[in-house]
Parts: sequence; C-alpha cells; structure tokens
Amino acid sequence: MDALGMEIVSAEKESVVMTMPVDHRTRQPAQYLHGGASAALAETAASIGASANIDSNKETIFGIEINANHIKSKTDGTVTAKATPLHIGRKTMVWRINITDEKDQLICAARCTLGVVAK
Repeated sequence: MDALGMEIVSAEKESVVMTMPVDHRTRQPAQYLHGGASAALAETAASIGASANIDSNKETIFGIEINANHIKSKTDGTVTAKATPLHIGRKTMVWRINITDEKDQLICAARCTLGVVAK
C-alpha cells in the first residue's frame, strides 16, 4: 500500500473506501494511470473488506481472481476505490470495486473473488 500511496478512508464489513494518487508511482511509461495499479487498488480494497468479515485469529484471505475493466484514462490527481460485497460466504467472497476520479467519473470497474482459508 505504501509503495503506491494507497490510503484507507473507511473500512467496514459492507464497504471499503480507499484513495490512490496518480503520480510517478502509479503511471505507466506513457504517463497514464497503470491498469496494474488500478487492479492492485481494487484487490486491496476487496481484501480489507473481506478481512473485516472473518475471524482473523482462525482464518485469512487470499485473492483467487480479479477482473478489471479500464473505462477512462487519467494522468494526474487522485482515484477513489469503493468496494462493496456481492457475496459473503464461508469459503469465498466476491466484491465489486468501482474506481472513480475527483468528478465521480468511472475510471475502472472491477470484481474480485477471494478465498477464506483456515490458518
């Protein structure tokens, strides 16, 4: 999280909000927001939300699948990820993550499946 400048705004069982700057750490060589940085932000938000729904003394969370559709490009500023659960099960969870810009325009629409594994 530190390497990409990600920050948690809020983290609850049903919603996680995080921000990430669009700067030298998160841009690709052509100077646009890197799709991998968006995917990392999305999976991080989903993982934090999923972790809030387990007993962390007995279980842990691992990413199984991430899908990210990059809708709009961005060269500077900040993006905000809002993660909400589509499914919270005993063994898997599926989270929807929308990443928007300062004008609330959709930058990336992602979905992340996470596994719940006993420690």
